[in-house]
Amino acid sequence: MGLADFVAAVEQLAADGVAAFAEAADATSVEQARVGFLGAKQGRLKQVQQLLGGLSATEKPAAGRALNEAKERLQAALEQALARTEQQASTSVARAAVDLTLPGISRALGHRHPITQTIQRLIEIMGRMGFEVAEGPEVEDEWHNFEALNIPADHPARDPLDNFYLANAGGILRLLRSQTSTVQVRVMEMHEPPIRIISLGRVYRPDEADATHFPMFHQIEGLLVARGVTMANLKTTLNDFAKSYLGSEVPIRFRPSFFPFTEPSVEVDLHWQDRWMEFGGAGMVDPAVLAAVGYDPEVFSGFAFGLGVERLCMRRHGITDIRDLYSGDVRFLRQF
Repeated sequence: MGLADFVAAVEQLAADGVAAFAEAADATSVEQARVGFLGAKQGRLKQVQQLLGGLSATEKPAAGRALNEAKERLQAALEQALARTEQQASTSVARAAVDLTLPGISRALGHRHPITQTIQRLIEIMGRMGFEVAEGPEVEDEWHNFEALNIPADHPARDPLDNFYLANAGGILRLLRSQTSTVQVRVMEMHEPPIRIISLGRVYRPDEADATHFPMFHQIEGLLVARGVTMANLKTTLNDFAKSYLGSEVPIRFRPSFFPFTEPSVEVDLHWQDRWMEFGGAGMVDPAVLAAVGYDPEVFSGFAFGLGVERLCMRRHGITDIRDLYSGDVRFLRQF
């Protein structure tokens, strides 16, 4: 498939989706249309997106723009359909016979989980700095989870005892992703610089659950790739992030460290409540990672950082045991 055929397929997809949302008569049909066109697994937009892999590197930027425009049209049509059907439902309820003399019944309404609240806050903060949200699959192959991130076959991070490997299907070994850096690789494969994205999502590591570890947790990864990016840009970004999230001037410091996909690498600490606390890992994107996705490391540079969402949530709210966040105990959750 060439670029012209891909763009034609994307335009047809957008036209079909807009028509389907316009014809949806109730909330059920709107949801069916949403799953059919915007579903994360089997939606038509996802299916067309997979065709990007068959295009050449020079065609992918234009194809990506067309795909993003189609997604925006579908999202706008979905929001209009939701607003229309909600208004219709409200009107129907208002017209129903209601005995206004009956006493009201007080019901406690639920609210968002503290981790969800934290994720939404992080997206808001980074969005003000120009970072867009990118998503990727939780089941990954070894290329995106390891090799493209400069983690060779003999690296300890690939030990089966430290990862959730899945059955070998079709000759491709897959695993539950151990880091959200995989999303950064996928974005760089599909788009030319400059890139400014964050990825948030679940990651999996076979850690024994205790007060500070859990086999499933959330990460936020940030990536900026452009011309002339330096460590000063990284520190400024994390300074602004810490100040916005914690609501005051928060000093941060860098400590030398090592990560296969950044060079130089640093551990980031923040000074909060009279002590230094580990904030996350960061560094300049390793030239080998840039080369692996087709970027010229002599022209472009970038920084990346990774932070634990649960850790940020716990520090902000004074939670001492990560297991409380997944206990489902409503007495604990009502506090947030």
